[in-house]
Amino acid sequence: MPRTILIGAPIDTGQRRPGCLMGPSAYRVAGLAQAIADLGHPVSDWGDLSLPVLDQVTCPNPAVHGLAETLGWTQVLTDRVEDALTEGAMPIILGGDHSLALGSVAGAAAFAHRAGKPLFLLWLDAHSDFHTPMTTTSGNLHGTPVAYIAGRDGFDAFPAFPAPIPADRICLYGIRSVDPAEHAALLDHDIAINDMRVLDEHGVVKPLRDFLDRVRQVGGMLHVSLDVDFLDPSIAPAVGTTVPGGTTFREAHLVMELLHESGLVTSLDLVELNPFLDDRGMTARLMVDLVGSLMGKKVFDRPTRAK
Repeated sequence: MPRTILIGAPIDTGQRRPGCLMGPSAYRVAGLAQAIADLGHPVSDWGDLSLPVLDQVTCPNPAVHGLAETLGWTQVLTDRVEDALTEGAMPIILGGDHSLALGSVAGAAAFAHRAGKPLFLLWLDAHSDFHTPMTTTSGNLHGTPVAYIAGRDGFDAFPAFPAPIPADRICLYGIRSVDPAEHAALLDHDIAINDMRVLDEHGVVKPLRDFLDRVRQVGGMLHVSLDVDFLDPSIAPAVGTTVPGGTTFREAHLVMELLHESGLVTSLDLVELNPFLDDRGMTARLMVDLVGSLMGKKVFDRPTRAK
């Protein structure tokens, strides 16, 4: 069984609503490490990362905020995630807002490039996060990681992304909120967009299995980035960007079970949990339960019946 390494990323500078920096602590209090260990997986907790000395940086887009901090987090996360993968472990990054994926996926990409393996990205999120620092109107850099990962222009302040992931290796899944500028840019890229309309028409299984088959066929690595707002806010209220119509409890667990059965997941983000907005820890506990399903826990027994 793979060794798991927990990496805390107490980040909330990628957006404007304070609270995501408490996410790593909430996952620990909700028993994430024990839940993984109970399934027989060795688990280590590397603690929370901290910011390095920040560089002076500017962006031509005056709306952008938190750029220096975001660059600092990107740097340390890239290094730590690559370190964990180099040790043969599966890193789970405890967020923190979604800007952490700028660094976590960069670390996975750097390792995959060294290992000579193709890296794939499964983006479980209500949002496409396909803005660049030059196109964002909110200035929130948590809306930019997929654009950075795919190699879009506009990231001059950032280190060059190590081996950008080709569009056909990226799957946006559960999408239901896309800005016009993002929509126009996505039309120019061959990224698989499985929005909620697709999942309603075809179910959650086929689009995911099709993507996982492509990963398997080429012996790829798979980074999964799980945003709390992938889930419907009725079951996961602890997020600052709630969008109605998300996945249900059962759909989300089914996605995680399919990922476990595939045996393809090599790294995982847990992002946008804001414990300040939670209801007695229900969202943190649900996210921990979803990780359990990803690591092999069965939500319901399915005994065969005698004929």
